[in-house]
Amino acid sequence: MRTTKLSSILLLTVIAALFFIPFLGRVHLFDWDEINFAECSREMLKLDDYTRIYVNFKPFWEKPPMFFWMQSISMKIFGINEFAARFPNALCGIVTLVVLYICGTRLYDRKFGILWALAFGGSLFPNMYFKSGIIDPWFNLFTFLSLYYFILYNWKRNGFEKEGLDKKPVYYTVWAGVFMGLAILTKGQVALMVFLLVLGCYFVYNRFRFFFNWWHALLFLVVTALVTVTWYGYETAKNGPWFITEFLKYQYRLFTTHDAGQEGFFGYHFVVLLIGCFPASLFAIPAFFKGRYSSKADKDFKIWMLLLFWVVTILFTIVQSRIIHYSSLAWFPISFLAAYTFYKWDIKEMDYKKYAGISASILGTIIGVVILAVAVIALNIKQLIPYVHDTFAQANMAADVKWSGWEGIVGILLLVALVIGWRQLKQQQYLKAAATYFVGTGIVIFLAAAIIVPKVEKYSQAAAIEFFEQRQGEDCYVTTLGYWSYGHFFYTHKEKPTNQHSYDEAWLLTGNIDKPVYFVTKVDRVENYKQYDQLKELYRKNGFVFLKREVETGNKVLSQK
Repeated sequence: MRTTKLSSILLLTVIAALFFIPFLGRVHLFDWDEINFAECSREMLKLDDYTRIYVNFKPFWEKPPMFFWMQSISMKIFGINEFAARFPNALCGIVTLVVLYICGTRLYDRKFGILWALAFGGSLFPNMYFKSGIIDPWFNLFTFLSLYYFILYNWKRNGFEKEGLDKKPVYYTVWAGVFMGLAILTKGQVALMVFLLVLGCYFVYNRFRFFFNWWHALLFLVVTALVTVTWYGYETAKNGPWFITEFLKYQYRLFTTHDAGQEGFFGYHFVVLLIGCFPASLFAIPAFFKGRYSSKADKDFKIWMLLLFWVVTILFTIVQSRIIHYSSLAWFPISFLAAYTFYKWDIKEMDYKKYAGISASILGTIIGVVILAVAVIALNIKQLIPYVHDTFAQANMAADVKWSGWEGIVGILLLVALVIGWRQLKQQQYLKAAATYFVGTGIVIFLAAAIIVPKVEKYSQAAAIEFFEQRQGEDCYVTTLGYWSYGHFFYTHKEKPTNQHSYDEAWLLTGNIDKPVYFVTKVDRVENYKQYDQLKELYRKNGFVFLKREVETGNKVLSQK
C-alpha cells in the first residue's frame, strides 16, 4: 500500500512538473504584480538585504518577505529572468497537487485524492497561477494546511473515528501554527484573520460549544508567533519599528479603502470564482446542498470547506479593493467540493444533477468559443482598427504579430473535451468524465500559455519591455511618463541611484541631468509633454512613444555641484 502510494506521488509529481514548468520564461513578466514582485527579489539580491523589501531601491512595506526569499533563491540558481521569477510557483503547483492527493487519500481514499488533485490542477485560474510570479499560490497553500491540521486536531481531541489520527493533539496544533506562521510571512495577517473567522463560524455552527483546549489555542498562537518573529522580530530589532509599522498600516488600509483601478461591482468575486475555477466551480455546486454522509468526519470536513468558501468570498466582497487573486483561497474548497461531487456520484451517495453537466457545457462552450475567436479576430485585427476609438488600443492592434489560424485549435480542443465529458456523464461514467473535464482543461491551459499568450502579450506591453531590455548596461536614466510601470526597474536591471534627484520627474524633464534620460509614454498621452523642448522622439511602436533627453553642455558639472 505504502509503495503504491509513493509511486502515485512520484507519478503525480512528474505529471505536474510537465504541466507547470515548461514555457515559464516564454513570455515577459506582466505589469504590475509579476514585475513588481520580481523586482523586489532582484533588489534583495542586489542590496544583499534579505530582511527588508525594496522596490526602485525604496522600502516596500506592502508584503512580507517569504515569497521574495523564494524568488531570490530561484534567481541565484537560474539568473535574473522570467523563468526564475515564476519557478517558485511552478514548484508550488507540484507541491499543492501532491498535498491534495495525500489529504484526499487520508480523508477518503486514493480515488478521492486523485479527484481533488485533478479538480485543482485542471481548473482555469488555479492552473494558470502556477505559471505566474505572484505571491498567492504559496500563501493559499500555507493557509489551507494550517486549517487542515487544525481540523485534524479537532477530530483527535473530540474523538472522531478517523483512521490515521495516531498523533497527540499537540502534534496537529504545532503544525497548524507552523503553517499559519509561514502564511503570515508570505502575505500578512489576513491569513490569521481568515483562519479565526472560519473557526468562529464553526463555533456558531457547533452551537457555541468549545471544540478546542485553551492551552492548545495558546500553543498555536505561540508557535505562529515564533515563526513570524524570524522576520517581524528581527527587522524590528535590527532597524526599529518604522518598517513594520508602515507594513501594518498598509494592511489596514487594504481592507478599508481601494486603490485606483481596483474597484469592482459587489458580486465581483462570485463571478470571478465561477468563471476562473471552471470546470470545478460548476461541479462544486451540487455539493453545497445536504447529502448522505458515510461518517461523522465526512460531514465535518465538508462543513469546514463550506465555511472556508463563504468566509473568503464574503470577506473579500466586503473589502474595498477588487482583485482577482484576493479570493483565490476559495479555490481549495471549490476544488474539494467538485471532487466530492464526482466521488459521491460514483459511489451512489449523491444523485446525479443534470444541471451541473449542462451549466459546465454552457460556460465551457463560451470559454472555448472565446479562445477560438481570439485566433480568428487576430487574423483580421487590422481590419478592425477603424472601429476602435481608443488611440492607444488602435496602435496596440497595429502590432506586427504572426498568426497562422491554427492557434484556434486550443479552443476546439476544449469544445471536444466538453462533448466527450457530457457523453460520459450521461453514461454515468463519472470518474472518466472528471478526468476528461479536468485533464482536458489542463491541456488547453498548457497550450494557450505556450501558443496564444506570448502573441497576445506582443500587443500589450512587449514593445516597452523590449526597449527597457535594450537599455541594460547603459549609463542612463529610464522612466515612464503618464502611466505607472515596474517594467523599467526590472528589465533595465536598474542600479541603485547615486543621484537622489533621479527620483524627481520634474528634474529628469527640466533639471541639470548628469546622464541621458529615456522616457516611455503612450500615444494618447504624449501631447502632454510636447512643451518640453529638450525631449527628442526616438520612435513609436505598438502604442508606445520613446523619447530621449540628452545631457546639455555643462549640465553634468552643474548637477554635481
